[in-house]
This record gives sequence, structure tokens and C-alpha cells, in this order.
Amino acid sequence: MQMTGARILMECLLEQGVDTIFGYPGGTILNVYDELYSYQNEGRVKHILTAHEQGACHAADGYARSTGKVGVCFATSGPGATNLVTGIATAYMDSSPIVCITCNVAQDLIGKDSFQEVDITGVTMPITKCNYLVRSVDELADTVREAFAIARSGRPGPVLLDIPKNITAEKTDYEPLDRKLHGTNGRLGKLMMRSSHDFKAPEPNHADIDKLVDMIKASSKPLIICGGGVVRSRASVEFEDFANRIDAPVAITLMGGGGFRGRNKLTTGMIGMHGSQASNMAVDACDLLIAVGCRFSDRVALRPSSFAQNAKIVQIDIDRSEINKNVMTDHHIVGDARRVLELLNERVPEIKHDEWKNYVFSFKTETEYDEVKDHLTPSEVLSTIARILPQDTIVSTDVGQHQMWAIQHFHFDYPGQLLTSGGFGTMGFGLGAAIGAQVGNPDKTVLHVTGDGGFRMNCNELATEQYYKLPIITVLFNNGTLGMVRQWQHLIYKEHYSQPPLDRAPDFVKLAEAYGLGGKRVTNVEDFEVALKEAMSCGHGYVIDCAIDMDEMVRPMVGGGSHITQFMID
Repeated sequence: MQMTGARILMECLLEQGVDTIFGYPGGTILNVYDELYSYQNEGRVKHILTAHEQGACHAADGYARSTGKVGVCFATSGPGATNLVTGIATAYMDSSPIVCITCNVAQDLIGKDSFQEVDITGVTMPITKCNYLVRSVDELADTVREAFAIARSGRPGPVLLDIPKNITAEKTDYEPLDRKLHGTNGRLGKLMMRSSHDFKAPEPNHADIDKLVDMIKASSKPLIICGGGVVRSRASVEFEDFANRIDAPVAITLMGGGGFRGRNKLTTGMIGMHGSQASNMAVDACDLLIAVGCRFSDRVALRPSSFAQNAKIVQIDIDRSEINKNVMTDHHIVGDARRVLELLNERVPEIKHDEWKNYVFSFKTETEYDEVKDHLTPSEVLSTIARILPQDTIVSTDVGQHQMWAIQHFHFDYPGQLLTSGGFGTMGFGLGAAIGAQVGNPDKTVLHVTGDGGFRMNCNELATEQYYKLPIITVLFNNGTLGMVRQWQHLIYKEHYSQPPLDRAPDFVKLAEAYGLGGKRVTNVEDFEVALKEAMSCGHGYVIDCAIDMDEMVRPMVGGGSHITQFMID
């Protein structure tokens, strides 16, 4: 059947199970949007128009993280495409599967500095798993299929597809994907074979599994780290079975939130720079450290040379390039976390480590903040949220002090419940991600936790929240400063407070009202509780502006490059 490139693209998206697209139109992608017009009117796909391309990319990312599906976003050429870059890098650093589709100028205009032309494949090469400049309409269908296979397989990540405008208008024969064509000799058959084999994680080496089982049997002080790979592989059930089976304490990385139930009695809390006493002391004293889906970033292994210095270190990761990159291991297993854990659970016996657990849990697993009664505190806000909102609430954060407070206080129970930018640390990520999560999970409560710095960066997406009637609750920690910057300047830079004050912020309640949403500013916990209950019942988006003291700090804290038990503040 003869179809234009634009229609082929839409058919391929449906073929890949895409039901939602986040995007922003422009000149070079108009053929695609013209085709989208009928698909949307027929109810075959939903398009969410964001206020900015960066918001579209974050929304696709939040959709992907919360649903486990591939997120999709559209953008036009030039500035439309480059506006995706921060969102693509955010997804890349956190291994989130998204496909970004841009349309470039026509092929005869490429390389001539044409209006809104940019080499977006060159720009994004370091921050994508793979990217493509489609040079023929005949290649388009198979390229789209390959893009999705790469995005979702192995270690997930972003893929960019750049399609010149003329290719969206040209026609060719389109053949729907037949999943029975594994044995054909054409490109389609070869692609299907690649999708089935080359793109999948390798089967873990069973001898490596057996070696780890022997190491576990010989250990009297094991510690497990739950990393982001557990979340990405949706391996929470297998991980919890493994932890319970070997009776080992579990420390959780920033990206591992939801990979292991925060309410499990084996949880020691977050590990690393703002990790709990129990987690950091345990990693320093254990004799066997099993890191699952953890890449030992500088926020976890602050000083790699002394990290887990008394332990045999075992790293389980789907990406061979992460093994021995930051911390040298004594043993490693390359494979998907879920499959590795399945094999371990088949082999490892049930073991008890009561004496070791008594030692680990003699330290605090959560930070206890002193309550100051003359102003609202972060712990009062978060404790109230935990008490009132449903336990399965999806939490999206921006980056900064509020991010650490939220992760320290909330107990995440399932993969995709916590949406946060861990690797890239993107301020402004939270609202876009919350929009994607709410669209993908319409029956769940979505909470957006932010600070006055991060919220100002992408608060334009309140327009998207209002238009699509998304009942997102935004809790804004407003301390009138870039809180984490001020904390570092206080502790490390001799109180040289160079440029952290945000004394030029808008009235956030009036801003919410200007967008047609509800809002309230609160200064005490009683008013906050009233506002939160109103936000839950109103049926639309709501912003709660919480006035907190600018000298509130995230505790504990270990300085960068320091030994993990060398707390600056505790």
C-alpha cells in the first residue's frame, strides 16, 4: 500500500503500541502533524501539546518511567530540536526509554544553513543510545521499528529519529509488521531477528551465579545495594525475595527508590552523600557488598578507593561498560537484574544474619529533624503528605534540597513510583515528568515536589496541566534561595553566599490562579493540612506554596571525595 512518510510514521507508532505523544509543532514537522490530525480525531492516538519542547521531553520521560512503556515526543527542527537536548540527556543518564522524533529541513537544504536547520544527530550523539538521520522514505518504517527496539531493550535509553521534511511527504509501499517474519531474508526479517536477539540482554553466566552463591554462603555481614537497574527491569519482586532469602540489610540509591519497599524491615535507607547513618556505616563494615543495577556514581561511592574497604564487592549490571568503571570489583555478573535475581533465588539457601542486622540497625535509618514550632519545617510537610495522600501516590521531584528531603521521608513501594533526575540533576524536570506520569496513570494521585528555584524553570507547564485537566498536586518548598547552593556555601565556602537568593520570585499562588489552577500559601502545618485536603478534592491542579526557613539543611551530608562515614553534618 502506498503511503506518505508521515503516515508511515504514524502507522509504525501505533504498531509499537504508542497511545500518547507529547510534542510541539513547527514548520518542518507539519506534514506529520497534518497526518496526526485524523489519527487523533479517530481516537487512535492522543497528543499532549506542552508549553515547551523541553517539557514535552520530560513528560515523555515521566510517562516512560511511571508506566514502563517507551515515551514519545515530537519537535520541529532547529530550536525545537535543541530544546529537547536537556530532556534527552536527563533520560540518558537515568536509562529511561524514550524516542524523540524531530523533522529537519528538506534534504536539498541540509548543510546550507537553512532556516531552522541544525545537525541534531550530531548534537545528541553523546546523549543517546542511538540516533538516525533518515535519508530515504523506503527506510523509514524499519528505522522506526529499530529505534523502539533499541530504546526499550538491554539498558534502556533515549533514541532520536530525525526525518527531513521531504521524506514525510514522499510516498512508498508500506508493509505492516508481521511478527511471524522471523525467518524471512529481507531487511524486515533481519530487523525482527535483531530485535529478538541482538537487542536483548545476554543470558547471565551461570558459573558467575554459582560463584556469587558461594560468596553469600561464606559471608557473615552481607549488604545489598538496590540501584536504578532494579527499577528499570521491574525486578522489585525478585529483589525483595532475594533480600529476604539471605536476610541482608538493603541500602537504596537515589535512582533505586521503588526497587525495594521502603517499609521492608531490611531497609537501611538511602546511601551516599545524603545517605542514612545505617546505610553508610553498613557499607563500611560489611564483608560482602552486592550492588544490583548500581553504577557507583560519585554521589554513592564518594571516595572509590576506600568504598566498602572491608568487603568483597560484587556488581550486577546489564551494561558491561559499567563494571569496574568507578569501583573495582571482586566479582561481577553481566545481565538483566531481573533474570540474575531469578537465577540467584533458585540457588541461594535461606540464611539468617541476626547479629549483623542488630549492628546495622543500631544506627539511624532515617534522619530525625528537630521540629521548630515557630515556622513550617520540611519534615512537618512531608509527614503530613505521607499521612494523608494514598500510599501508591506517584512522586515527581525537581532537584535540590526538596528532592533529598522527599526521598529521605517517603517510603516508595514499587518501580515507577519515584520520578527524579538522579544522574543529570535537572532542575525543572519535575513538572513535565508529573504531567507524563498523570497522563499515563490517570487513576493515581501524582504529587510534584519542588523548590522555588526548580519550579521557576518550567512552571510554564502549568498551562499544560490546566488545559488537560490534570489534577497534579504541587508542593513547593519556598525558602527564597537556591537551598542546596546555600547549604554548600555555608558548609564549604565560608558563608560566601554568592548569588543563591531568589528574592525576585513571583507570587506562586497568583501564578497558579493566572493559569486557572488553585493555590494557597501556608506558613504552618495546620494550614498545610487544610490546603492538601483541598488540593486532593478539588479535581484540578493545585499549588501549595510552603514558607520554610532558608537555613534548613539536608542531613546527613558527607562531603564530595570524603570517606562515606565522614559526616559533615549528622
